Amino acid sequence: MAGTKPDSRVSLPVSSHKPAPYDGPSRDEVLALRQEYLSPGLLTYYKSPLMIVEGKMQYVWDETGRQYLDGFAGIVTVSVGHCHPKVIEQVQAQVGRLQHTTTIYLNPNIAQYGRKMAEHMPEGSGLKVSYFTNSGSEANEIAILMAREFTKNADVLAVRNGYHGGTQAAMALTAHGNWKFKSSPSANVKHVTPGYCYRCPYGLEYPSCDVKCAHDVEDVIRYETPGEIACFIGEPIQGVGGAVTPPPEYFGIVYEIVRKYGGLCIADEVQTGFGRTGAHFWGFENWNVTPDLVTMAKGIGNGAALGNALTRPEIAAMMKNRVHFNTYGGNPVSMAQGMATLEVIDAENIQQNARDVGGHLKQRLLELQERHPIVGDVRGMGLMLGVELVTDRTSKKPASAQTAEVLELCRERGLLIGKGGLFGNVLRIKPPMCITRDDADFMADCLDVAFGEVSK
Repeated sequence: MAGTKPDSRVSLPVSSHKPAPYDGPSRDEVLALRQEYLSPGLLTYYKSPLMIVEGKMQYVWDETGRQYLDGFAGIVTVSVGHCHPKVIEQVQAQVGRLQHTTTIYLNPNIAQYGRKMAEHMPEGSGLKVSYFTNSGSEANEIAILMAREFTKNADVLAVRNGYHGGTQAAMALTAHGNWKFKSSPSANVKHVTPGYCYRCPYGLEYPSCDVKCAHDVEDVIRYETPGEIACFIGEPIQGVGGAVTPPPEYFGIVYEIVRKYGGLCIADEVQTGFGRTGAHFWGFENWNVTPDLVTMAKGIGNGAALGNALTRPEIAAMMKNRVHFNTYGGNPVSMAQGMATLEVIDAENIQQNARDVGGHLKQRLLELQERHPIVGDVRGMGLMLGVELVTDRTSKKPASAQTAEVLELCRERGLLIGKGGLFGNVLRIKPPMCITRDDADFMADCLDVAFGEVSK
């Protein structure tokens, strides 16, 4: 698709950044190398895989110099913008000083960043102790380990349709088979009903349903566990699951039940954290709950391999039960990038931008829903939005093939977005949080044209 002419019906905002001429291996050469030397388990988007060679803020460029709006933030990873100058400056300075030291030695970066993370937790929550990791998968594993050690219980509750990572233990938390291998251990993991109102498994409607999905947690504990659990883990808004946004009471009910049976509550903020939902810095704050542990990654470091499992001191103390250290978690370069990212979020009102621009974009999407029958549901908060496509609004039959085609049509026009959901029929719109209203309008215009074409 390289060289495709822009669509006159939509207009991509032009970046002032001029990408450097690309003189590396061709796209076809890179594809051939990948096919021969990299794991075939690494999936790619698009019928003709896209090669990205440069990025600046909300835009990226392919090897031909063509510009795209990154509406997916590198899978919700780039929070403040590709190659943000303030982040790059601090990382370059650290790389020239010290690139690596393990946690068995002292380094100022990890200690100072730990303090900054604690300062961004809700006042009075007691959440202040960080365990820095290399990924969200590792952060979730560490959080569950701490919960099991603290409660002396083994059983873990995870939400159906959720996603918590790609390691074996993290995959065990996933209920649907598309995201786990047969060999993934699943002992002591039980799955509870999500707050997925658009596809309520009980055929009920909110609010007359009395949030039955949340009360299901107690039945699972009573009938599928010994009656005592280690923890519950859930995303405040499901990411890979398709921006599933629960009823306001959902997490309050679930947390109360979990604590009644001796368990701890883990909020997986890998995709919802750092202001992405707009109204609050953390996704769980939208539901008026306070978890016992918070896990994070992706947007925490604006692209760095960085994660964190943060909790209260008495829970964190469980890691002293065995000899433990982390070779790469908390390395000074990742810490520098994490601190710089946090400083930019605060200084440049990134959270407010997510709220304002995200609100405008959601309104545009709701207007598209009124005009295009293929749009079954629009949901999410801030700049974490989802659009579920269906072939029929009454039956809600998933429009999986059409969703894939929408991605292709958007790419042709210079927009990169994602897809997810159990049926692969949900458009995932989660751009860098520095986007503008013009960018949001461009996204909506692209989708307007694409919905029209796939509905013909």
